Amino acid sequence: MAIEADTTGTPAPAAGDPAPDLTLKDNHGRTVSLADFRGEKNVVLLFYPFAFTGVCTGELCALRDELPRFVNDDVQLLAVSTDSMHTLRVFAEQEGLEYPLLSDFWPHGAAARAYGVFDEEKGCAVRGTFIIDRTGTVRWSVVNDLPDARDLNDYLKVLDAL
Repeated sequence: MAIEADTTGTPAPAAGDPAPDLTLKDNHGRTVSLADFRGEKNVVLLFYPFAFTGVCTGELCALRDELPRFVNDDVQLLAVSTDSMHTLRVFAEQEGLEYPLLSDFWPHGAAARAYGVFDEEKGCAVRGTFIIDRTGTVRWSVVNDLPDARDLNDYLKVLDAL
């Protein structure tokens, strides 16, 4: 079931809105900023609740299995959770995830809040995906409740249209 905003009432950016910038550490401790891709690549920005959970692992492994379509000369996939960078490193190694897993650990959930996908009661992001074009504009988004997996074919249709 899709939802419009997080439990704080912060709206998720809609198509046509500028994407809020974010700067986070990846699972290797490198600093990654959304602005790094402006003018260079479209970005699939995917928020997920927690590493090592069933639905999240399934979604991230499905992306791994289609990785050339999500990480290439035109597109960069960035996956964000509130897990620590150390947890994300082990998770990526265990599942063979070769794309950046970004830690929104501290300040806890700041990036998820900026995108309207932070669940204050549970302390994690809900399932939000934002496709951001090279100009930094949100072109498409979907926000699902915690138990509801997303369909990566929806992302591919949007990317193909950019």
